[in-house]
Amino acid sequence: MPAKIRLQRQGRKFQAIYSIVVADSRAPRDGKFIESLGQYNPNSNPATIVLDFNKALEWLQKGAQPTDTCRAILSYKGVLYKKHLLDGVKKGAFDEAEAEKRFQAWMTEKEQKVQAKKDQIKSTKDGLDKTRMEEETKIKEARAADIAKKKSELIAAEEAANAPAVEEEVEAEEPKAEEPKAEEPKAEEPKAEEAPVEEPKAEEPKAEEAPAEEPKAEEPKAEEAPAEEPKAEEPKKED
Repeated sequence: MPAKIRLQRQGRKFQAIYSIVVADSRAPRDGKFIESLGQYNPNSNPATIVLDFNKALEWLQKGAQPTDTCRAILSYKGVLYKKHLLDGVKKGAFDEAEAEKRFQAWMTEKEQKVQAKKDQIKSTKDGLDKTRMEEETKIKEARAADIAKKKSELIAAEEAANAPAVEEEVEAEEPKAEEPKAEEPKAEEPKAEEAPVEEPKAEEPKAEEAPAEEPKAEEPKAEEAPAEEPKAEEPKKED
């Protein structure tokens, strides 16, 4: 059965991650697989690779064929170089100790390159962040200066507009403060004169109206009652 080392897509849209699997070459891309070897995430910088080194090397020795992307991943992690050294040991070019020594030297150099790349990316990112922060700070300071300038101009304009109005109010208030002082005793005199004049006038008409109305209401009631009774009896006797 021909086996292939390939990627199996996972994740969501625009954020895909891939599993590194060993599967039958006739199986669909996201179908069944024989064994999972690791995971590949191309969304990070540099790309994140998690790989079972020994299993990947074992499947290569069994004859599994990696796809182009998986070949690049295995080369990046040193699996292909390790297989090459082991093939040299089998051919007798050098012993296992020499192969291990060469592999460790290669891994050390590779790690240094990877770390240098990470440091460069980080320094570039930090520099960009610092530049962006400085630009944002300058923009904020410029805005604050403009706002302070506008506020000072508005305050100056309001003070200039209110200055003549305040002077007019002060001039208008000075004579008004003197007039009520002279009028205070005049306001008390008419109040004292009006009170005694109104009290006796209100009592006299009330006493005269009450006795004049009472006898007038009683007299017509007494005259009307006897006048009606004899007129009703006389025509009945004649018939």
